[in-house]
Amino acid sequence: QNLKLFCRFEEGKTIIFSSISNHGERARFFSDVVSTKICTGGARHDEVDFEFLGNVSGEPYILHTNIFSDGKGEREQQFVLWFDPTADFHTYSILWNPLNIILYIDGTPIRVFKNNEANGVPFPTRQPVHVFASIWNAEEWATQGGRVKTDWSEAPFVAAYRRFDATSACVWQGGASPARCGGDHLPSSASSWMAQRLDWWSWMTLNWVRMNYMTYDYCADRKRYPHAFPTECIIPIGRI
Repeated sequence: QNLKLFCRFEEGKTIIFSSISNHGERARFFSDVVSTKICTGGARHDEVDFEFLGNVSGEPYILHTNIFSDGKGEREQQFVLWFDPTADFHTYSILWNPLNIILYIDGTPIRVFKNNEANGVPFPTRQPVHVFASIWNAEEWATQGGRVKTDWSEAPFVAAYRRFDATSACVWQGGASPARCGGDHLPSSASSWMAQRLDWWSWMTLNWVRMNYMTYDYCADRKRYPHAFPTECIIPIGRI
């Protein structure tokens, strides 16, 4: 599926657990947010975000990620990427299964959020989501902490997407379980996306991204959490 986005695109079906990818190109020269996300909606919503923050020409583009579960978010991680996201299309992927949520760019893992429900950390396993792509005005905070406002003279603001792929997903049609799953989804299968975790090389790659391109991690923000970090921050996420 190809589209040029002026406001918002929403996939009609709801899904629970998925491996989705979106081949996107961020628009140039404006101060709003371009996002791709999965979200349930509602006060106790689950949500996974890829968001490119507003940019002043000549400065690096910041990729903002966040994960909500049961209405609780504030799990921000930000990255300055190793490429110009406005120069060409890149593939932004979200793998969401009962074990973990993994965010990828062009097949490179940049973030992992593990299922730590056993340790009291909510994890999205019960609510179906929609897939969204949008441009929205976040001038209060998105560009230089809100110092730079949207320049409406630059309109129209356009982001281009192509090759949207949600074939590996469990489609929700009400009831207690998904009605149909696409792709190789059986947990007993070694190649199943429903059982996928990062292998050793992927953990090394993730560590490289974190060391070289991460600019903010809520799990390292002592001003925000002067007494104790959130529970998931003190549980090792893997071999890094």
